Amino acid sequence: MPISPLMKSIQHKIDNKTKPLGALGQLEEVALQMALIQARGSEHAPEKIEINQPTLILFAGDHGIAEQGVSIAPSVVTQQMVANFLVGGAAANCFCRVNDVAMQIVDCGMIARVSSDNPDYFEQPLGNGTQDFSAEPAMTPEHVARGLKMGAERVHQIATQGCNTVLFGEMGIANTSSASAILAALSQQPVEQCVGYGTGITNDQLELKKALIETALARFDSRDPNEVLAEVGGFEIVQMVGAFIAAQERNIAVLVDGFIVTVAAYVASLIKPACLQQMIFAHRSHESGHQLVLSLLEAKPLLDLDLRLGEGTGALLALPLLRASAEFYNNMASFEQAGVTV
Repeated sequence: MPISPLMKSIQHKIDNKTKPLGALGQLEEVALQMALIQARGSEHAPEKIEINQPTLILFAGDHGIAEQGVSIAPSVVTQQMVANFLVGGAAANCFCRVNDVAMQIVDCGMIARVSSDNPDYFEQPLGNGTQDFSAEPAMTPEHVARGLKMGAERVHQIATQGCNTVLFGEMGIANTSSASAILAALSQQPVEQCVGYGTGITNDQLELKKALIETALARFDSRDPNEVLAEVGGFEIVQMVGAFIAAQERNIAVLVDGFIVTVAAYVASLIKPACLQQMIFAHRSHESGHQLVLSLLEAKPLLDLDLRLGEGTGALLALPLLRASAEFYNNMASFEQAGVTV
């Protein structure tokens, strides 16, 4: 692929900072990507990289497959954790506070609503949890179409308010089962490679999870992203896919979290390949399927901390690296400015 004039201009600016070529490693790659995003449509490197109003959007939804016992917790924990997010008690809240990140929580379709007057809580449910995809389609094509639009609307709204950097998180008991099934269907890779222990299930539960996904995949034969979402998707995953697509449309950088969010990113990239240009991959999680989907996306995550929590926590932990990349790009002296000769 030919190097564009814009890429040449940005790389020249980075290479002329007072350091050996490439000495800041992945931070240089991040600075290049962020500058490319922010100068889209220009041929010249931006003077500065800006990280404006970074916002975590946390999508929550329930899954019918949870009734089969494939998770460490029952579905009611989805609502309990959403209530915890709303009062600021979860890991994601802690990391938002320490990194000065705004947080929105979205009910995409939990089994029961959570009552709250929190202005950052948005109710846009597609239903009261999906159907058990091991026995029938998780949702209808109409659910998918509406979910894509709803997820996109969240991003359009924060873009209008000035946000140019977004992070996605998720909460949904059994959503690793849905993400694994989506990945297996779209990648045509063996289910064994796509399925992992999630947040810590037993070996028996792992075997059950694999068998149920195999049963679901035997029911249909499609690699169409929208059809696969209808068959084995989750309401929160569908809305995240729409959010990724909207981020590309609004030219917003997306810091991509762990397994479930990365599967949503993969689906979005199949629907609209240009979405990949906006994605900065935060971390490599402990979930086995995450290794596969990162490979399919040719992604190079910034962190590897054996995380397996979700909620956007990995993306939040990686945000300081984006800020460091912007800082050196913006304020590190060039050789000429510093009077350094090499």
